[in-house]
Amino acid sequence: MAIGIFFVIVGILIAAYPQLLSMIVAAFIILIGITLLSISYHLKKSNKETNNPFVDFFIRY
Repeated sequence: MAIGIFFVIVGILIAAYPQLLSMIVAAFIILIGITLLSISYHLKKSNKETNNPFVDFFIRY
């Protein structure tokens, strides 16, 4: 019930302030980028430590 009320309020805010939607989408894209960079860094780091050919095949660069 609370999450439904939250979505209604967010929907009203987005309808009233369309710039809010672009900020939400931009923040979501930035968070996805940071997550992918972090995952890539940790996979490369673990590949150097373990020298696993499976990880080496998928993470070449």
